Amino acid sequence: MQTIKEAIEKLFRQYSKAAATSIEKLPQSGSDRIYFRIQTGQGSFIATYNTNIKENNTFIGFSRHFKACNCPVPGILAVNEDKTIYIQEDLGDSSLLNELEEKGHNENVYELFRKSLQALAHLQVKGDEGLNYDDCITSREFGKQAILSDLLYFKYYFLDTLKIPYDKEKLIDDFDALSTYLSHVDHKYFMFRDFQSRNVMVKDGKVFFIDYQGGMKGALQYDVASLLWQARAELSDEWKKNLLHYYMECVEALLQKPIDKIRFESQYNGYVLIRLLQVLGAYGFRGLFERKAHFLTSIPLALKNLQWFFKNSSVGIVLPEFERLLGLITEEEVIGRFENIKATAETPLVISVNSFSYKKGIPADLSENGGGYVFDMRGILNPGRVEEYKKLSGLDKSVKDFLEQQTDMPVYLNSVYNLIDISVTDYIKRGFISLMINFGCTGGQHRSVYAAEALARHLRNKFKVKVQLTHTNQQNWVR
Repeated sequence: MQTIKEAIEKLFRQYSKAAATSIEKLPQSGSDRIYFRIQTGQGSFIATYNTNIKENNTFIGFSRHFKACNCPVPGILAVNEDKTIYIQEDLGDSSLLNELEEKGHNENVYELFRKSLQALAHLQVKGDEGLNYDDCITSREFGKQAILSDLLYFKYYFLDTLKIPYDKEKLIDDFDALSTYLSHVDHKYFMFRDFQSRNVMVKDGKVFFIDYQGGMKGALQYDVASLLWQARAELSDEWKKNLLHYYMECVEALLQKPIDKIRFESQYNGYVLIRLLQVLGAYGFRGLFERKAHFLTSIPLALKNLQWFFKNSSVGIVLPEFERLLGLITEEEVIGRFENIKATAETPLVISVNSFSYKKGIPADLSENGGGYVFDMRGILNPGRVEEYKKLSGLDKSVKDFLEQQTDMPVYLNSVYNLIDISVTDYIKRGFISLMINFGCTGGQHRSVYAAEALARHLRNKFKVKVQLTHTNQQNWVR
């Protein structure tokens, strides 16, 4: 990792006379890209390291084009010779989703959604002018084949896991009809492809866009559907309707002519359906196949989104077998399969989560039940052996980043969650009163502390259950 930092520092010196006071690795997202924040006395910058040269070329090319079109994207400031590292403007850490989760559905957040949609329309229409679609990573256009691919993705990774009988030939016929219908839309411009509130950054009251390198030519409606129907955003029907109408006004102003709003909205509904199904396919793949706990917990939200849409909207085309199946998969019984049980005020269960040092021994279970779980964290690379982390603990950000980015801790904990969730679900149902879970490492200071904190947070968020968290060796930590 040091060699990457050295390469970033070298590139930054070529761009700026201001010396970098620090280069800090940022938590990694779902992609293989690695981000660093460069701090100087005058401000900060973001450096990206990525060995996927084609993806880098697309992002850099799109960014420079959009910037020239006065779109709210980060400026590309420097690129190294082999195009594995580039430096861009720092848009901060706060996304539109962060704003929504922290402040709720208030007027200021609503205004940020309006700003996002106005800027989106500008990016789509003006950014389309002169854009080289040969730079697209995959397809040049989101046409019939791409739509059909999303539908099949949903079929294989979600629908088929439910084991609901259906006529495969009739369903494929419906998929073909829907993809043909939606590929003949009136307005095709630049399509962001993943326009969600996580990819809208908010800085000084302004909105900026990131992660548009997967974009291509496509229907205007797809990106609006992606933003307004994002499951975690949980926007009200009133917000969705008003924001859609505002977006259409923005498009008319840019095109300088009226659009057929009834037809536009009908096609929009079709793209809402495509997006909802594509998301369910992704949740199915990441959750049901890869067993990643976060994606499993998102499935009920996505199904409820689809349930509301199915009951209240029309895509403007008759799809008998497909509609029958949508009705079945949005029944409460099916949604209930994915909803985890929640503790209430009357739930007697208390979960004791502890970190400990093997040098001091495994904590005793003083309840009348005994037993519980003990997880040995010593197979995870030890931050305590790194000089700069030795006097820190699993509570400190730099240690957390080390464990998340440079060890197998995320994989380990995902397996822990899958095991523990089975017991917690059963214990709540059966009225048990206690469960003990221990994480041990050499000194009980870094790995076990991080793991105990992470599990306690997971249990509180997922089950709303009472958790007693203790770091049993804290008095002996190296200071």
